[in-house]
Amino acid sequence: MSNPHTADVDWEALGAALECEAEQHLPALEAATEWLRRLLVTDPAGDPLGAEPAVGSAVTRVLDIGSGPGVISCLLAHRFPGAEIVAVDQAPGLLDRTRARAARQDLTGKVATQQAALPEDLDSLGTAELIWTSHAVHHLGDQQAALDSLSTRLRPGGVLAVAERGLTARFLPRDIGIGRPGLQARLDAAAEESFTAMRTALPGSTSTVEDWPAMLSHAGLVPTGTRTFLTDHPAPLALPAREHLHNHLTRLRHQLAPYLDEEDLTTLDHLLHGDACTGILWRPDAFFLTATTIHTARSCTP
Repeated sequence: MSNPHTADVDWEALGAALECEAEQHLPALEAATEWLRRLLVTDPAGDPLGAEPAVGSAVTRVLDIGSGPGVISCLLAHRFPGAEIVAVDQAPGLLDRTRARAARQDLTGKVATQQAALPEDLDSLGTAELIWTSHAVHHLGDQQAALDSLSTRLRPGGVLAVAERGLTARFLPRDIGIGRPGLQARLDAAAEESFTAMRTALPGSTSTVEDWPAMLSHAGLVPTGTRTFLTDHPAPLALPAREHLHNHLTRLRHQLAPYLDEEDLTTLDHLLHGDACTGILWRPDAFFLTATTIHTARSCTP
């Protein structure tokens, strides 16, 4: 989700890249939303079955908090055909992309959009049986307070699903033939430094142990499981995955410049060269491996 506290990022300009990135994860996200569907299937007594679909009557409204270009919103609309899906983001351009994507998939009328800033506008979103939020909570200064607020938007028996951290993307072997071996590990270390600096600079930044099930419990919810879903595109990569990696490395080159030495920055420049055989768009050894971790918890408030 776009966020006012990351003002140096033009989320709307990244709309196409964000959509391409999310599409690389579609098989994993389809499995994740099926898992959520099964968590929300209930019998008439309200007990989870994890089996076949009483879900149409169980779920009538879903909030996708930090929806970006709407890839997950549309997946949720297919998974919960009887529910209103509300894509919530601050960037109007990303909500335009959501509406266009929904129209291409014949989901107009099933996917609504709402422009809102977090955490200020949370109370305006109403309630839902399912709230999904992906990599948005870490952009808020007080992550625990954000979960506390989200929990109040859940209807009784509803589920909050929070996708955070997971496995950092791997895409190159240790020795790529240019620069010092181990570039990927140094990018990971620099990204952690950058992430910490971003968190520290957020208004109201509050340090917390990022034990997400414990944080969900602290928000008054009952944890219902954590699962990790793998995205695995082996070499040789198709063009969309290569284009995603090129976009990803372009953003890393800008974001991590203060944390990398000149040799590694030069190596990144070689990887970003559009016509060089050593570039990420052409390398036969490029792959894309990552994982999305989702933490879930249920509201048991009567």
